[in-house]
Amino acid sequence: MKKIITLLVLISLNSQAQDRPKLVVGIVVDQMKMDYLYRFSNDFSANGFKRLTNDGYVFQNMQYNYMPTYTGPGHASIYTGTTPSTHGIVGNEWFSRKLGKEMYCTDDASVKTIGDGTKNEGEMSPKNLLSTTITDELRLSTNFKGKVIGMSLKDRGAILPAGHFANWAFWYSKTGAFISSSFYGEKLPDWVTEFNIEKHYMTYINKGWDLLKPLASYNESLADNNPYEGKLNGANPVFPYNLKEMYDKNDAGIIRATPFGNDLLEEFAKKAIEKEELGKDDITDFLTVSFSSTDYVGHNLGPRSIELQDTYLRLDLTIADFLNYLDKTVGKGNYLVFLTADHAGAENAKFLNDNKYNVTNIEPKEIAKTLKKFSKDIYGENLVLNYSNFNLFFDKEVIKTKGLKLKKVKKEFKEFLMTQDQVKRVYSEEEILANTGSDFYLNCIAKGYDPTQDGDLVILDKPGYIEYGPTGTSHGTPYSYDTHVPLIFYGWNIKKGESHDRKEISQIAPTLAQKLKITFPNGTEAKVLTEVLDK
Repeated sequence: MKKIITLLVLISLNSQAQDRPKLVVGIVVDQMKMDYLYRFSNDFSANGFKRLTNDGYVFQNMQYNYMPTYTGPGHASIYTGTTPSTHGIVGNEWFSRKLGKEMYCTDDASVKTIGDGTKNEGEMSPKNLLSTTITDELRLSTNFKGKVIGMSLKDRGAILPAGHFANWAFWYSKTGAFISSSFYGEKLPDWVTEFNIEKHYMTYINKGWDLLKPLASYNESLADNNPYEGKLNGANPVFPYNLKEMYDKNDAGIIRATPFGNDLLEEFAKKAIEKEELGKDDITDFLTVSFSSTDYVGHNLGPRSIELQDTYLRLDLTIADFLNYLDKTVGKGNYLVFLTADHAGAENAKFLNDNKYNVTNIEPKEIAKTLKKFSKDIYGENLVLNYSNFNLFFDKEVIKTKGLKLKKVKKEFKEFLMTQDQVKRVYSEEEILANTGSDFYLNCIAKGYDPTQDGDLVILDKPGYIEYGPTGTSHGTPYSYDTHVPLIFYGWNIKKGESHDRKEISQIAPTLAQKLKITFPNGTEAKVLTEVLDK
């Protein structure tokens, strides 16, 4: 009888332990289009992306539901379960109407660099993030016993997912070290200092970058050194790349724009799991990992470059290795992984134009110049305070001094903008704040709009146009090429399956809250992905 009672107690304890996973790993792949899972699948291994898609739950139609689709807002939206209009991260950097100057999404002059980074690189924190994150709620729900660590090559990719209560967030410096800020502590953990001293990045730099597979395998991409590619760290876009030569001319930051930035981050993530003992007890920990090299390569060389394909083929192997590491250290069935992206990306406009689609690129500084010329021609003075992130700000002091009516100025600028080839629609602050949801694009803009930080007018370009240079690519619009990203749940209590229904990025965090049985992040609308809540 005693043996039976003991067995029942053990079963009960085990059941309680399985109420939550030991470790949650959030993986964000910067600038990843859903299309890449299909386009490159023939060259993927069986154990990376295919392991996730074959054994996990795949949301085939995950969409961003706001504009602008940039890295900072993307990471914030994934982890807060809401959009920029609520969480306040309205761009990577933006002109703040409230402050009257440009600001960066994680700027914080009240903190200092921790580690071997420059002064500016470490003056960062989540103070501009107005909502709590799912990682914050995990910390609160475990009485701060569950650990939260965020990491990325980019500061914003580490800080925003980790939230306000994280144990640590780490990001990569151009010195070659992972650094942090005094927001998290007074000195780096010893294991981080040791990792930095070992200079792991030099292994990749000394090796250089050549193709992973034979050239014929890259038939999903354009020819090497095509006219739609920019330079990579100053070098012509032709394999092989001499990374040591680039490093000698620049600094250790050059590794960001190679697939090896992702490899370096994975090494660092494995070291964090080991040294911080993540997933070693029954109190759930959370590790956020944002792979940024895909974004650097995409911006420089475009979505049809061999370099981008090679970066994804190598990331596939990196993910396979990371999953195997989790199997061995945390244990199969003990960890929950989700993989998504902070935004997708457009085709190169010149590439589309050369293939008979009448679109083009136009650089933001040229738009600003055109607007200032119009202003001087009509009003005799420049009324444009700033143009950035599709937002036009007026200098209200000048307008007042000249005795002009702001309402009339907005109307005349709107009429002028509608004559420009790239412009589809222009919305005023009043129209955005009065949004009813009936206009799809206005609704996207409203969800990304903060009246204390955004402009007097917001411009929506026509599909296919890019506010960027002639080579590479960019993102930011509410069109599907910028909003359609992968979402895969894998591991603890996740059944195999897929959905083709439209889902929205702000559903991830509240779904995790339900899955983990913790409080919702405080800004979320709490719409969940029921498909992964059933055991």
